[in-house]
Amino acid sequence: MSAKRLIFLADESCDFSVVRVLRQAGYSVNAITEISPSLPDEDVLELAVAENRLLLTEDKDFGEWVFAHQHAITGILLLRYPASTRSSMVAAVIDLIEGHAAEIEGSFTVLEPGRARIRKKIKN
Repeated sequence: MSAKRLIFLADESCDFSVVRVLRQAGYSVNAITEISPSLPDEDVLELAVAENRLLLTEDKDFGEWVFAHQHAITGILLLRYPASTRSSMVAAVIDLIEGHAAEIEGSFTVLEPGRARIRKKIKN
């Protein structure tokens, strides 16, 4: 799959600079802060699946929804960047998406400074 075909849903926890840069790069990004503030996590996941969007988040709770509760996903990108490294986060997101679109689609991916862990979700 081409990276440009990925579309995204940004959770409220996602740094809005990521949303802006992805939009500037031509990606379709819906942001919960703009369309439905305070939407519960499970509803955010359901919206992402319904719209076939990869979820962008900084909220670790989505891992529990996916792995403990076996909630369906179309892909989740969990950003784990401490304050001291946030200046490099947006570029790392773009690099990951443009270099690994096919791998992150349908996966639970954790992006941290210097590394990405891509975990394919086991289908029910």
